[in-house]
Amino acid sequence: MRKTLLATMLVLGFASVTSAQAHTNMELFRDVSTQINRYVHFTIFDSVSANVDDGFVTLSGKVTMPYKASDLEKRVARVEGVRGVQNNIEVLPVSSFDDRLRVGIARALYSHPALSIYARGVAPPIHVIVEHGRVTLVGVVNNEMDKTIANSVARSFLAFDVKNELKTNSEMTRQLEEL
Repeated sequence: MRKTLLATMLVLGFASVTSAQAHTNMELFRDVSTQINRYVHFTIFDSVSANVDDGFVTLSGKVTMPYKASDLEKRVARVEGVRGVQNNIEVLPVSSFDDRLRVGIARALYSHPALSIYARGVAPPIHVIVEHGRVTLVGVVNNEMDKTIANSVARSFLAFDVKNELKTNSEMTRQLEEL
């Protein structure tokens, strides 16, 4: 029997858990998430998820620099209990247009009066992923209104497309309770 666990931390990841190993996989998932979140080069322009199954970790997502993907793989491989790591992290293409879009949207999001609360702390929860002029917002916000405002702010820029994959705290809680 397999179940999916969603992290409520900065890293929005998935951990597949077999009921007999649920406790071990959940602990391992938390340790892996901690390693990703504490990586000093992990920014609001990166998004990484982890899938944990019987000690094997699959990393996926997108980062802005190649060294981040390999560094994260190495960090996760050193976590006690990890038996192997499959690194499926993609590196976003170099683009000055994408860079301007990232910075502009992030600045607008975190300076918006309704969203400025998310700018506090070391690891802001709203991530802005830009690839070929297409924007994806990922992370966790407090409520639907914040999710809607973030979407509106991102759409005010000249992006080719905007996907809002933000989750609310209640959505994350509901998904965790379904386990």
